[in-house]
Amino acid sequence: MNRGIFITIEGVEGVGKSTNIEFIKEYLDNLNIDYLVTREPGGTLLAENIRDLLLSIDDDSPVELCELLLIFSARAQHIEKIIGPALKGGTWVICDRFTDATYAYQGGGRGMNTELISELETMVQGSLRPDLTIILDLDPETGLSRARNRGELDRFEREHVEFFIKVREAYLQIAMNFPKRCAVINAGRDLDEVSRDIALLLKTRFFEK
Repeated sequence: MNRGIFITIEGVEGVGKSTNIEFIKEYLDNLNIDYLVTREPGGTLLAENIRDLLLSIDDDSPVELCELLLIFSARAQHIEKIIGPALKGGTWVICDRFTDATYAYQGGGRGMNTELISELETMVQGSLRPDLTIILDLDPETGLSRARNRGELDRFEREHVEFFIKVREAYLQIAMNFPKRCAVINAGRDLDEVSRDIALLLKTRFFEK
C-alpha cells in the first residue's frame, strides 16, 4: 500500500484556512480519495486539551519556552496517534497548521531560537515532513479584521499587528527556503480565485504524470 499524502495549510489569523480546507475536501471527494482532516495544536483528546491551555486567556499564560514545549508535546501525540497511522495506511492527511507554524509564530513572532525549534522538530517528527504546504498569504491587518468579525479572540489572536507582520515574514521566508514543498497563494482575492489556484496546485503536484 502506498503511503498517504500529507498536506498542511498555513497562514496568519483570518487567511481563510477553514474555508479552503473545505474546498480541498470537496476536491478529494470528487476523486474518491480517502483522507482525514485534523489540526494543530490538537487532533487527539490529549492534544486538544493542550490546545485549550495554549489558547486560553488567564493570569498564568505559558512563558515562551513552556509554550514551545507544549506545542511539540501535542505534536508528538498527534503524530503517533493520528497522522502517522493514517499516512501508513494510505490515507491522505490534511492538517490545519503544522511545524511551519511553530517556526513562524514562535520563531518569527516570538523571536525564539530556530535551532531549538529544529532540534525539537527532529526529535518529535524524525523524517516526517509534509508533501505539500499551502501558505495562504494575507496582509495581517486584513486577517486580524476578519478574525475579530468571527467573535471573541484567543490568546494568539490578541497579539499586536507587529507580531503578525513578523509571522507573515517568517512564512514567506520558509516558502523561499523550501520552494519544492511550499506554495504561496494570495488569500486576499475572491474565494473563487483562491480555490482555482489550489485546484491547479493539487492537480499539477499529484495528478499529472
